[in-house]
Amino acid sequence: MSLGEIVATNLRRIRMERGLSQEELASRVGIDRNYVGMIERQENSPTIAMIERLAKALEIPPVRLLEERKPR
Repeated sequence: MSLGEIVATNLRRIRMERGLSQEELASRVGIDRNYVGMIERQENSPTIAMIERLAKALEIPPVRLLEERKPR
């Protein structure tokens, strides 16, 4: 899996686990909802600074967005 896929998958999974819509997450980060969707669809790659902002809004360490989950 590419790093872009990992970030996209983790962002969507964690956002949904937190019960947040793309719009709610975007509001917490101070970005447009469309940008969240573009990251989740791998149409845009977030900067390291954006990964940090997203992680802060999700209340997780930034590395969680970069970690590949092991199959169970």
